[in-house]
Amino acid sequence: MRILGRQVLLRACFALAASIAGPAAHAQNYPTRPITAIIPFAGGSASDVVSRIMFERMSKSMGQPIIVENRPGAGGNSGSAAAAKAAPDGYTLLGGGSGPVGANVALYKHLDYDPEKDFVTISPFAAFTIIVVASSKLPVNSLQDLIAYAKAHPGELNYGSVGIGSSQHLAGEYFSQLTGVKITHVPYRNIGQYVPDLMSGQVPLGFQWLPNVSAALAAKGANALAVAGANRLAALPDVPTTKQAGLPDYVASGWFALLVPKGTPLPIVTKLNSEVKAALADPDVRASFQRQGAEPIYLPLDQSAKFLADEIKKYHDIIVKAGVPQIE
Repeated sequence: MRILGRQVLLRACFALAASIAGPAAHAQNYPTRPITAIIPFAGGSASDVVSRIMFERMSKSMGQPIIVENRPGAGGNSGSAAAAKAAPDGYTLLGGGSGPVGANVALYKHLDYDPEKDFVTISPFAAFTIIVVASSKLPVNSLQDLIAYAKAHPGELNYGSVGIGSSQHLAGEYFSQLTGVKITHVPYRNIGQYVPDLMSGQVPLGFQWLPNVSAALAAKGANALAVAGANRLAALPDVPTTKQAGLPDYVASGWFALLVPKGTPLPIVTKLNSEVKAALADPDVRASFQRQGAEPIYLPLDQSAKFLADEIKKYHDIIVKAGVPQIE
């Protein structure tokens, strides 16, 4: 009986050791198969473009492909909800934007996910400065021209975005607040639907991230009037900042972050954070980001969690002040 008891005890000890070592062993081998990254916006959008740049570098380092799955809809909520329900095993990632995992918490009466409770934030990885753009059909050549025209034609101008609550939507609301102009928001399901309307003059304004309107700018269908950041963009060296254009208080940007479902083992979370850091330190990745008008940003895990919480509060305050009605 004493020998039997000792065997039972040894088995229990081995089982406990295995359970403790399991996640570490899993992380050491992770990944052993392709990873899916859900981007809750359409292919070709700013978030899609920079995500693919980073994922390509991470794939090489991790030895497995990261397959992007675009799931646009409901301001990014559809794809985000799908990611929240995925198995927490490190094989489903979410490219979460400032809309779906930031502003939408205050904007929607009901979400099928809670960004802080249902996800772990690996790290923010890209910040986009807002660019004020106008259709070439609109008779304006500067930011001050636009403000004067909008005041002379109240309610006639509209602007497009990738959805209600997106950083582009809120940037337009903020512009309206600062300048006192009356402009109308037109939400689109994806950026591909908006660009032709911008170029035709049907929806002549935008407060956009560069990749979303780069084709329109290149085709001379739209003009960039100002960059709403502290510095000019390397990709648009001739476009003044809003301060240089006479509207110094108008500073607006959006961001993109990598998240995983809550419950993903800590060793995997830690490894992904490390891989993001390494990818963003790559000079080729940084140069590619710069060409897209994006600034690479990285934070360690504890700061990433605080970043998300702070951003959710910030957008809540903006939305309440703007009087944007909640969406059912």
